[in-house]
Amino acid sequence: MIPFTDAVRARRVPVVNISIIAACIAVFIYELTLGSVLDVNRFFSDYGVVPRQLSDWWSDPSGFGEPATLATAAFIHGGWLHLAGNMVYLWVFGDNVEDALGHIGYAAFYLAGAVVAGVTQVAVDTSSVIPVVGASGAIAAVLGGYLVLHPRAPVGVFLAPFLIIPLPAFVLIVFWFLLQLLAGAATLGESQATETVAVWAHIGGFVAGFLIMIALRPYLRRPGRGRGRTTLW
Repeated sequence: MIPFTDAVRARRVPVVNISIIAACIAVFIYELTLGSVLDVNRFFSDYGVVPRQLSDWWSDPSGFGEPATLATAAFIHGGWLHLAGNMVYLWVFGDNVEDALGHIGYAAFYLAGAVVAGVTQVAVDTSSVIPVVGASGAIAAVLGGYLVLHPRAPVGVFLAPFLIIPLPAFVLIVFWFLLQLLAGAATLGESQATETVAVWAHIGGFVAGFLIMIALRPYLRRPGRGRGRTTLW
């Protein structure tokens, strides 16, 4: 199921969300300019989260380059489909979370989601030397936050090339999260070395975003009357 729009209209321009999307696209374009597969792999190793290296840093901290990858990895993607899938989810759900938290609050929320997502993946698979890259852990936090804010908001979803239906946000997001849990449970006790999707980063990011938004929700300004939800179509 691929979301393409939701029925909650933001009250302000989501400048941070748009900036994150633009930054991810710009980094991917930079990746395309790298001269060889070796250069790309080196870029991923330098700026992606390498679980074994981060685990070693925790045992013997030195400098800030290694922990900084928890943030930089969230702007790196491994291919067009990886980038496009993440950016679609961020475009649909991120603006409303930014609307609720404000620009600075949303930037901090997104960064916290990225950090918790990376730490969760490293905690599950500390010995891996494969770089973990992608915005999906931080976007999972956005999904968790959106679920708290707008659980019943209709979301337009592609089920097939010519089949589009509205679903309540909680149906789409909970279904997505259950898939991550099933995939994550299947990897427990096994080496992650051959895995191509860091599902535990998704799980950690989602739980972080959900809990943070529950804690913050009493302090958030509610939308004015008539300016919140609109019809989907």
